[in-house]
Amino acid sequence: MDAQHIDDEQCRAFRRSAELAGKKWNAAILLALSRGADRFSKIIESVDDLSDRLLAARLRELETHGLVAREVIPTVPVQIHYRLTPAGGELIQILNPLVQWSQRWEQAPVSAASADREVRVGG
Repeated sequence: MDAQHIDDEQCRAFRRSAELAGKKWNAAILLALSRGADRFSKIIESVDDLSDRLLAARLRELETHGLVAREVIPTVPVQIHYRLTPAGGELIQILNPLVQWSQRWEQAPVSAASADREVRVGG
């Protein structure tokens, strides 16, 4: 399906999904989960500058949208584990090309003038 054949409701659904995935911290949290962080403290360690309060809010939001599952283990003290749902795992697969793009382009900033020259030379 190409962009010209997307109706208004599909466009709204896409916008909601893109905003959820692009909301600050959400992609980083999903990435941490995909890399094995399954406890609150492990996610905090994996995501620089993320506060406990924001992580709790984002995990609730991601759980509400069906991207993260929360499992309560009745031990003393209670343990809570998080994991990606199939929908969350699929979203991470979709975001992988963006991760690769960021590794390629974010590490070597290019000035606007040299980027313009590269586009004209290469294009």
